Amino acid sequence: MKCDVIFFGAHPDDVELGCGGTVHKLVRQGYTVGIVDLTRGELGTRGDEATRKAEAEEAARILGVAVRDNCGLTDGHLELNRENKAKVITMIRKYQPDLVILPYPSDRHPDHVNASRLIKECVYYAGTEKWPTGIPVSELPAFRPKSYLYYMLAEPFTPNLLVDITEEFDVRQKAFQAYKSQFFVPGHTSQDKETWISRPEFAESLVARVQFYGFQSGTRYAEPFFSEQPVRLDNLMTVAGRK
Repeated sequence: MKCDVIFFGAHPDDVELGCGGTVHKLVRQGYTVGIVDLTRGELGTRGDEATRKAEAEEAARILGVAVRDNCGLTDGHLELNRENKAKVITMIRKYQPDLVILPYPSDRHPDHVNASRLIKECVYYAGTEKWPTGIPVSELPAFRPKSYLYYMLAEPFTPNLLVDITEEFDVRQKAFQAYKSQFFVPGHTSQDKETWISRPEFAESLVARVQFYGFQSGTRYAEPFFSEQPVRLDNLMTVAGRK
């Protein structure tokens, strides 16, 4: 299946945490959207692999994405090696996205940093016909996405793109709350050990973030992104909120 956009995350829940509203906005706009997780999040302090898989499937259903896939890489070991690159390149060639959205390369979590570096390299190498994935290019042709953007996780950066998610905010929250084993969800109790991200303050901080960037862009809620490359506008009046 060809996707217009693929969102990559190091772990199930990264995409929902960083840019779930934008995922759903693109779905509502009629684009074919997919999420690809690099690992199964098996090192998570709370929950287990089976629970995380079920939560990821529920979140994907809520967001309405066409596909959710997993590279099966080892959580905590996202090295830039040939084996890991081959798996990510295979996903890019499989879904042929015009746009890839990936974690920002500076973050407190080493997996997010390594995932960003790995995915960015693979965006380029996926279009190199002689890069060996183990699958002949006659069966899975080389393909290079036209562009890529970074989304924000734990560590803030200065964005140069803000996406209005006011209409998508409620769905973003529902997708985030699908991960009951990981995050604070009102009305849900757990006997698992409390972590930084399971505290109510963490969930509140995510809402504050999209409120802040909403204020910055003249709307109620917005998600931040960063482009390393100039962004072309076919209509300059888009900057003024005109279509």
